[in-house]
Amino acid sequence: MNLSAFSLEGKVALITGGSRGIGAATAAAFAGAGADVVVTSRKQGDLEAVAKAVEKHGRRSMAVATHVGRMDQIHDLVEKVQAAFGRIDILVNNAGTSIASMAIDLEEKAWDSLMNTNLKGAFFLSQAVARIMKETGGGTIINVSSVNGYSPVSPTCTYAISKAALIMVTKALAKEWADFDIRVNAIAPGAVETRLLNAIWHGKSEAEAKQIKDQLSQSIPLKRIGDPAEIANAMLFLASDASSYMTGQTIVVDGGSLL
Repeated sequence: MNLSAFSLEGKVALITGGSRGIGAATAAAFAGAGADVVVTSRKQGDLEAVAKAVEKHGRRSMAVATHVGRMDQIHDLVEKVQAAFGRIDILVNNAGTSIASMAIDLEEKAWDSLMNTNLKGAFFLSQAVARIMKETGGGTIINVSSVNGYSPVSPTCTYAISKAALIMVTKALAKEWADFDIRVNAIAPGAVETRLLNAIWHGKSEAEAKQIKDQLSQSIPLKRIGDPAEIANAMLFLASDASSYMTGQTIVVDGGSLL
C-alpha cells in the first residue's frame, strides 16, 4: 500500500469549530500529515493553543475568531486565509450547535440560530471557498453531519433536521462542483467525547452523569464512546488523495450505533 496517498504535504486546510474536540483533533491530524492549518471558532483565546500545536509539527498555522453563521464574518475569514496562504485546498465544516427543545415548543429565534450555524454557515462558507478552489485547481470539502441526521433523538430534533440537510448539501454540491475538481464528502459521527455530547448530562450529579454515560456506551455495539482522534482519522482519509474517487458520500463513524 502506498501510504503517500494520505499525505497533505503542501496543502492548506481551514477547519471550523477548530478550538476543541473533533476540530482540534483534525487540526493535529492534518498537520501531522503535512498541511498548514487555519482554525476558526468564536473565541480567539481557545484557538491559540490549537494553532500552537499545529506549529509544533513544523507547519504554518493561523487562528481566526469567526461566527460562521454571519455572512460578513465568513467573507472576512476567507479573505484573511487567502491573503496569508494564497489558497485553500481543504475545508472542514465542523462548527455546530444543538438545542434541547421539543419541536412543539421551539421558537423561531432558536431555529434561526441553530440553522445559521449548522446549515447556512456550512453552505455559504463552502461557496466562498469553492470559488477559490475553482481558480486553484480544485480541492476537498468535508461536512460534519451526525448519526442524528439519519435517526433523530428527542429533544434535539432541530439539530437532527440540520444534520440531515447537511447530508443533502454534501450530495448537491458534490454533483455541481465535480466539474471544478472539488470533491465534497461528509462524516456522520456517533457518540464522541466532546463538549456537545457532555451537554447531555450537564447539571447532573457525578453519579447520575456516569450512569447516563455508561448506559449510552452499552447501547453502542462497540460498547464505548468514540474519541475525537478516531473521527480525525476518517477526516484525513477524505481530505487526502486516498479518497480521490469519492465524492457526495457520507461516512458513518459511530461504533455501530445505527445498527
